[in-house]
Amino acid sequence: MPSREVILANNEIYHVFNKGVASVPVFVTKKDYQRALETLAYYQNLNLPARYSYFIVQSLEIRNKILEELKKQNKLLVEIIAYCLMPTHFHLILRQKYDHGISKFLGNFTNSYTRYFNTRNKRDGHLFQGKFKAVRIITDEQLLHVSRYIHLNPYISHLLKKVEDLSNYPYTSFPEYLHKNQTGICHKEIILGLFKNKRTLYRKFVYDQAEYQKKLGLIKHLISE
Repeated sequence: MPSREVILANNEIYHVFNKGVASVPVFVTKKDYQRALETLAYYQNLNLPARYSYFIVQSLEIRNKILEELKKQNKLLVEIIAYCLMPTHFHLILRQKYDHGISKFLGNFTNSYTRYFNTRNKRDGHLFQGKFKAVRIITDEQLLHVSRYIHLNPYISHLLKKVEDLSNYPYTSFPEYLHKNQTGICHKEIILGLFKNKRTLYRKFVYDQAEYQKKLGLIKHLISE
């Protein structure tokens, strides 16, 4: 197997993405999206006592105890900075915290979600393409632009009719960034800390390029045709 071109180093940030085999839909129902988000949240932790498929069938009391212990340990394979789940693919911005953290995290996530999806849909085999793609994010400017690209994905791809609908779209981290009291799975301060008036200015930063980015998406589509 060829080695990965991008070296995944601790405390560095990466844009990570993958898609379904032959671009097949991998997130179809609301339950699929919710299961994926729960799986992402669970597998970011370092010292897990069990696979998510075992964890999810335990009583609420046992699950809460496990989550409390993981929170107390506060040890993560990766920090999730932003995410977007699309019907045929996903985007993540991750900071690696431990050796091989991103690879372990993505492996656990895709394996767990594939088992769930295959059981639910009575299918066999791989669901995602083999090796995920990773691009190192070097500057704050690059981080901002990648986060905007990720958060605009549902609008650019015409899943949403109005860009304003992104603020409540549940399958990206954008609502976490805009709503102060909304809990989530992201470490947002690395991005929001770059803005003086954090949430208002970040919203403006994303919305201001929505139409331009949508046109770019259309041009790419026309060229690929």
